[in-house]
Amino acid sequence: MFEELIQKRRSIRRFQDRSVEPEKIDRLMEAALRAPSSRSLNPWEFVVVDDRALLTSLAACKPHGASFLASAPLGIVVCADPARCDVWVEDCSIAVTFVQLMAVSLDLGSCWIQVRKREHASGRPARDEIAPHLALPGHLEVAAIVAVGYPERPKVGHARDTLLFDRVHFNRFGTPYRFEPKA
Repeated sequence: MFEELIQKRRSIRRFQDRSVEPEKIDRLMEAALRAPSSRSLNPWEFVVVDDRALLTSLAACKPHGASFLASAPLGIVVCADPARCDVWVEDCSIAVTFVQLMAVSLDLGSCWIQVRKREHASGRPARDEIAPHLALPGHLEVAAIVAVGYPERPKVGHARDTLLFDRVHFNRFGTPYRFEPKA
């Protein structure tokens, strides 16, 4: 079942004009909260956004790679308190991955929008453009936003023969790992 999820997962940037049901949002958020966290410090905070005007405002947080959020029915803003944990970036990344895999299992599509270390068109940090819209406290950083919704059209997973098998090494860098032929 897990293998099927990772084979089907694709970044979806075009969504149907259809809301995500509350029970599916609950399951997405429970998946995020079940993500592993270093030393169980759980530095993350999540802001679930379904307000169309707010999604449109958030979509303008950076010049490239966020505009599709304006047409998504749901956005999950993933924040963290860096003072709570030195590996907050990793913990947030795992939580986002759990959300994205849960989305696939619910027949939803999703796409990661990188916010950390990105700038607004003005040159200000993208986080600073997002914070006032969500009333974020000053100590929280924004790692990413996940756009979620029903895909406008089906998108086939990446074919196995397109995977970068040459990037897997065995015992030492440069020694290719030998994958068993797929039956």
